[in-house]
Amino acid sequence: MSDRALLAPHLERGHRTRGAVLFRAGEDVSYVTFPLHQTAVTLVSRMRDGRMVETATVGHEGAIGGVVSHGYLPAFSEAVVQVSGPVLRLDAERLTQAKLASPSLRDLFVRYADCLLAQVLQSVACNAVHPIEERCLRWLLTFQDRLGTPVLPVTQEMLAEMLGVRRTYLTGVLGSLQRRGLISVRRGQITILDRPKAEQSACECYGKVRHHFRTVLGAVYAENGAIVAVDPTQGHD
Repeated sequence: MSDRALLAPHLERGHRTRGAVLFRAGEDVSYVTFPLHQTAVTLVSRMRDGRMVETATVGHEGAIGGVVSHGYLPAFSEAVVQVSGPVLRLDAERLTQAKLASPSLRDLFVRYADCLLAQVLQSVACNAVHPIEERCLRWLLTFQDRLGTPVLPVTQEMLAEMLGVRRTYLTGVLGSLQRRGLISVRRGQITILDRPKAEQSACECYGKVRHHFRTVLGAVYAENGAIVAVDPTQGHD
C-alpha cells in the first residue's frame, strides 16, 4: 500500500479563517493539520501580558500538531491561522499508525520535524541578536516562501505582534525598508519589491533555515522563493 493510500481515507478537508486558533498551550493535540495552497499558520508563544512572538511559520510544505509525538500530548505553544484557506485534518493516532506501517513516511516526518525545530531554534537566535530591520525581512521572505507571491496579506499590527515590537516602532522600520526600495506598504498588505536585494539585506537566519530545508527535507524552491515541492530522497547541497 502506498503512503498516500495509508492517509487518504482518513483525511478531512476543511477551511480555516484568519485568526482561528488550532490549539492553545496546554491543550491536548489530537489532530494534525496540513495547510493547503496559500493557507499559513504560525506557532507563537504568548506572554502573561497578552503579547505573543512568532517562533515558526508553516504553509503547504508542512504540518501542525502531533508531527513528532503520538498525539494527545499537551501543546507548548499556540497555533494561529494567519492566512485563511483550505486545510486537511488527520487524527494523530491515524498518523502514528501510518508511520508504523511505512518507514518512508516515518522518515519524511522525522525530517520535517527536524526542519521545523531548526526554524524555531534559529528564530530564537535571531530575536536575540539581529537588528529589527533584518528580522523583519527574514519574516517577510519566509512568509513569501509559503504563499508563493510577493504581495503578502500582512497588516502592520499582525507583523508587529509576530516580531514582538510595538506597532509605532514597526512603522518606522517599514518606512526605512520602503525608502530603500525593498518593500511597498499599503493598507492590509506588504509587497516585496526586490527579492534578491531583500535576501541580501536580511539576516543570515533566513538563508540558514532555507538551506536546512533543502538538505534535510529536499525542499524545491521556485525562482520567486516559493516552496513548490519536497523530496527527501533528493536532498540538495
